[in-house]
Amino acid sequence: MSDRPVEKTLAEQALASYECRACGYVYEPDKGDSKSNTPAGTPFEELPVDWRCPVCGASRSAFVNIGARNAPSGFQENLNYGFGVNRLTPGQKNILIFGGLALAFLFFLSLYGLN
Repeated sequence: MSDRPVEKTLAEQALASYECRACGYVYEPDKGDSKSNTPAGTPFEELPVDWRCPVCGASRSAFVNIGARNAPSGFQENLNYGFGVNRLTPGQKNILIFGGLALAFLFFLSLYGLN
C-alpha cells in the first residue's frame, strides 16, 4: 500500500470562516475584525476567549464553521489546466454558469424578434 500523505485541496488548506448563528455575521480570517482590532490573518481559534460578535455581541460558542470562502476548490497542481476555470472560486463558477444560462435564454428569446 501507499504511505503517501493525504493531499488537501486549496479550500481545505485555507483558513475557515465562521458564521454567527444569532445574526449571520461571518468572521473571515483574511479580513480580521476592525471593531476589536483583530489583525487580518488571525484564525478564529486564536481569537481571545472574551471576543464577541461585532454585530450582536454573541459569544464565540454561537459561531459555526462554514469552511473557507473565496478559495479555489481544487488541488494546487491542477490550477494551470483548462481555460483558467480551475482558479475560480465556487461563487465565481456559479456566476459564470448561471450568467451563461441567462445569456443563452436571452438569445433564445431574441429569436422571436426575427421575422
